[in-house]
Amino acid sequence: MATEIVLPQWSMGMADGTIVRWLKQEGEAVKEGEPLVEVEAAKVTSEVEADVSGVLTRILVEEGETVPVRTTLCVIGTPEEVKASLSTRISAPVPPSEVQVTPVARRLAKDHNIDLSLVKGSGPNGRIVIEDVQRAIEGVQRPTHSPETPMEVQVIPAARRLAKEHSINLSHVQGSGPGGRITAEDVQRVITTSSHPTPPMQVTSSTSEKVIPLTGMRGTVARRMQQSLQTSAQVTLVTEVDVSTLVQLREELKPELGLTYTDLIVKAVALALKEHPRVNAWVEEESLHLIQDINIGVAVALDEGLIVPVVRNADRKSLQEIVHETARLAQSAREGSLMREEVTGSTFSVSNLGMYGIDAFTPIINPPEIAILGIGRISEKLVRVSQGAEWHHVITLSLTFDHRAIDGAPAAAFLQTIGKHLEDPAGLT
Repeated sequence: MATEIVLPQWSMGMADGTIVRWLKQEGEAVKEGEPLVEVEAAKVTSEVEADVSGVLTRILVEEGETVPVRTTLCVIGTPEEVKASLSTRISAPVPPSEVQVTPVARRLAKDHNIDLSLVKGSGPNGRIVIEDVQRAIEGVQRPTHSPETPMEVQVIPAARRLAKEHSINLSHVQGSGPGGRITAEDVQRVITTSSHPTPPMQVTSSTSEKVIPLTGMRGTVARRMQQSLQTSAQVTLVTEVDVSTLVQLREELKPELGLTYTDLIVKAVALALKEHPRVNAWVEEESLHLIQDINIGVAVALDEGLIVPVVRNADRKSLQEIVHETARLAQSAREGSLMREEVTGSTFSVSNLGMYGIDAFTPIINPPEIAILGIGRISEKLVRVSQGAEWHHVITLSLTFDHRAIDGAPAAAFLQTIGKHLEDPAGLT
């Protein structure tokens, strides 16, 4: 019996995944538990494994495509089913309407008005693949091609979007990809040329513009941030906390532990979440899920985007364990070696921009969480005391929360608790 392999939802916040690379091809034997395909989701690449042993009979989603969770990616059949299917195809011609077509090939055929019943498939069992449609397109266009009629070629999605944004006529773009395929770099060259023309008889210095398509990690960040703002009622509370004692504690422990202010704040947040369990939650559709484990995501900025590795069970870890874990995760993030389990399952997140001289900002919630804490820089401020005035160290904290899940007063109380732990940090060690 044929088995459909679907894209699993590895975490509550995962909505879709992008096919990176197929590890098996149609017609190949597979074993239960064997990796079939690499999928990029939650900013890391993971493998989807075979649920059963058999033969990979059909691949339904091509490399580069992004599909929602629970989409059928491929079909695994038994060797007997494959033999029976092959025997049937040999003994009886398959009607054109029943020929299998890959999704990408079908879209390309539609874009170029190609009748699929006239296309001969070269894939397994006569399946029509993108190369077959491309050959059909070239066959149709060659006889009528002339210098006045530019021949249409295949265009990758990123290049098509970029051309549309800049009103570029793709028929005038020279493709450098396989078979003359137009890539994003080809379109970018045309944009750069048209944006900085050199007037006749004038010598000008040309400048170049780099366009970065919102794909990969950058695209994932963009989609998640937009989704977060569009699907939740986000409100930000800001408070100033006297952290003079915290600064002194960090200076004392830094040589021994090498800890950062982020480490101390992660510990303070973990203790505050134990006192305010309603903040340690996820929102899914119309339900609020209170989570028992306290898993804190710590935002790490990379050149290609933002990733949030997770310190699991932060409330049960000592300060030294948190220091070790945050350092390890940050290093793995920079090396690109984070595992899926290390970037999923967070119940609350913190984002520190203090090292950039930022006092306060509005962090965006990381779905399906209901709150995130923004950390500003530590600065000195003159504070009135009984004897006159003293210079104290202060920090600004910004708590963004989803007003659908929690009201302003409980959110303010939670933020106040974090502040108390930072003002009197004895309990953090």
